[in-house]
Amino acid sequence: MGLPRKTVLIVLAFISIYFIWGSTYLLNKIAVTQISPLFLASLRFITAGILIFIIAKFMKLSLAINKKQIINCIIAGFLFLVYGNGVFVWALKYVDSGFGALLASTQPLIVLILMRMLDGKRIKGMSVIGIILGIIGMYLLVSQKELVYQENTVIGIMMIFTCVISWSFGSLFVAKAELPSNFFINTGYQMLSGGIILGVTSFIIGEEWLSPFLWTAPVKLSMSLLVLFGSIVAFTSFNYLLKVVSTEKVSTSAYVNPVIALILGWLVLDETITGQSILAAAVLLTGVYFINSKKNIRTLR
Repeated sequence: MGLPRKTVLIVLAFISIYFIWGSTYLLNKIAVTQISPLFLASLRFITAGILIFIIAKFMKLSLAINKKQIINCIIAGFLFLVYGNGVFVWALKYVDSGFGALLASTQPLIVLILMRMLDGKRIKGMSVIGIILGIIGMYLLVSQKELVYQENTVIGIMMIFTCVISWSFGSLFVAKAELPSNFFINTGYQMLSGGIILGVTSFIIGEEWLSPFLWTAPVKLSMSLLVLFGSIVAFTSFNYLLKVVSTEKVSTSAYVNPVIALILGWLVLDETITGQSILAAAVLLTGVYFINSKKNIRTLR
């Protein structure tokens, strides 16, 4: 007997958010060297949103959406894409992609704290250990002398922390909000609304809108992969998982994403991995393990 269809979909969705999102740090880092950050994110998500609706039409999926669902899609799009992704891409101008991924790995810690603050969820013993390790790991990561004395690095670090908070709020919001029942359509509305807001913001602040015809080959390839895989495939998988498993389990992508990002940044961009960064990564990911241990996780029913 084969595995149930739902189980297969869950496994494939986790593989998607683990490995594809682990590579998006590198792809964004390459793209932002030539494209303005908010314009980059806007183009990525508007293109992905349009492609999703075109594919949905061919699949004869309903695009129907009510007022409450469209408002919730806009809110989710803002938390995940406008602020969470747009500002993160901006921050990558100041920090390495692998370092940014390690900072992003603190999301499970933030999710747990927010669940305690907003939902009154009791923090169990294993999670307390995880939070303590997370704080120690964050300190080791951001206190490196090599980083403190680099221009604008501290600004980049602070920007990423605010993105992590935005993602965490978004994860809790989507888990409870009324959204289109089809996860593909849900992703399309979030991306289109988020992309439009990003585009308007980019225009207002006067970012340069460089024509795609002037992009280098690596930038064109990075943008193509970001749209097709980093946006359509991974975000659809993410929205699906938030409805069928617990928010804490979805945030376990924090185990794998930084490792993939660090390796790719080192291999492709020759980014430096310091001994203190490796130690910080070990402490941080151990903390994430404690936070997401089976004793602390409940499945949403």
